[in-house]
Amino acid sequence: MEVFLSPTAWLVAFGIFFARMVNIALDTLRFMFTMRGKSTISWILGFVESIIFVVVMGSVLTNIGNPLNIIGYAAGFATGNVVGMAIEKRLAIGFTHFNIISKGRSTEIADALRREGYGVTEIPARGRESNFMLVDCRVRRKEADEVENLVLSIDPEAFITAEEVTPRRSGVWRQ
Repeated sequence: MEVFLSPTAWLVAFGIFFARMVNIALDTLRFMFTMRGKSTISWILGFVESIIFVVVMGSVLTNIGNPLNIIGYAAGFATGNVVGMAIEKRLAIGFTHFNIISKGRSTEIADALRREGYGVTEIPARGRESNFMLVDCRVRRKEADEVENLVLSIDPEAFITAEEVTPRRSGVWRQ
């Protein structure tokens, strides 16, 4: 039991935790880049990720009797997921497609978005209760919060849906 409480045992467990956290954060980013067709970056991240994984697994399996290593491994995995998600959100690579429905304020929303330089399409639509204009807008993910805030400042009751998209051809993108 004294072996588990030694500074070396804690240092090794912390090293396993840190390496596994980096490994899983890279895995999250690699997956994001793979989904966006960035093969070179995906390859590099996958290569580094694999090396870290082999080293970490070797460390854990060499001292499988030390529960601190297993805890460090599991905690590093869980933390790496959160860290990877935070990094991915900060990078915000890609595009978001908004569908915006507003009772009576759609044209005002579309005009405000256009004034800000966004490409907007207004589509006549009919819902259960009335006719309206559907505002269709695609933006860089980094601008998604800005667009949502602008829409809600005009109509706090607007119905907004957003999804990630992959542009296949040219269009109007804010410069």
